[in-house]
Amino acid sequence: MTLALPSEARTDRPVARRPAKNRPMRVLFHVTGVLCAALFLAPIAFVVLGSLRSASETVRPPLPPWPEGEPSLASYARLDAFGDGILTYAGNSLFVALGTTVLTILVSVLAGYGFSRHRFPMKGFAFVLILSTIMIPFQSILTPLFLILAKLGLQNTLSGLVLIYTTLQLPFSVFMMRNAFDAVPKEIEEAARIEGVTGLRLLVFVMGPLVLPGIVTVGLFAFLNAWNEFLAALVLLTDQSKFTLPVLMTAVRSGHYGAVDWGAVQAGVTVMMIPCLLLFLILQRFYIRGLTAGAVK
Repeated sequence: MTLALPSEARTDRPVARRPAKNRPMRVLFHVTGVLCAALFLAPIAFVVLGSLRSASETVRPPLPPWPEGEPSLASYARLDAFGDGILTYAGNSLFVALGTTVLTILVSVLAGYGFSRHRFPMKGFAFVLILSTIMIPFQSILTPLFLILAKLGLQNTLSGLVLIYTTLQLPFSVFMMRNAFDAVPKEIEEAARIEGVTGLRLLVFVMGPLVLPGIVTVGLFAFLNAWNEFLAALVLLTDQSKFTLPVLMTAVRSGHYGAVDWGAVQAGVTVMMIPCLLLFLILQRFYIRGLTAGAVK
């Protein structure tokens, strides 16, 4: 009696293939995905191509969206010629966005760790109270915020705007960080305490790497919201040299005789979305992990 070797058995076994009846569904799935991607990318492509049109072409109908003549950077030049220049306003936006990101991460990490790992009176009520502030319309508290900044001497300052944006980001950020800390097994923290790692070292060097996706997600949300926020900056900033990019867009859009300068607007939109796209593409891996942290335990 001859026994077949396992390797021979594997060689003789026919290669499993997906049923041919599923192939049309896969093709339909990929075609739908490509169409959806094109649908979402089309506005971005239209804006970038429109910003390269010459001054005479920007007043024409938007179709075709690409430059019919030689590509021109005249729209970017008009954008830079407004006020103190595009670099000043981009620097203001960058200062506000980075300041909001750092302050939001610092406060939300400490608060999320406290809500996740410590017990204190009225803990659940305090957490629900923080989350409930998400439902308050931001427009309804602009006047109290304006008065508070005036009392603190931070009216018409970028630092005051950072504090306002951080306050708006904290409810969602604290919720995200509590979920991130909940997803870390307590045994890891207990093992670190046995090894003598406590206090801030425990939070930074032991828990920090484990909740890094949550921290990145919170930071990404805070940066994007602060970078694109318009209403608070418009109301709280009165000095033109301190305008952020969204406020600049409303000021630069008016051309001669009240006509909209579409070229400068499209150039400004292009400048504004570059940091957002780069950050999301670089950090999207952490972003997905941070959003799903704590969903399954």
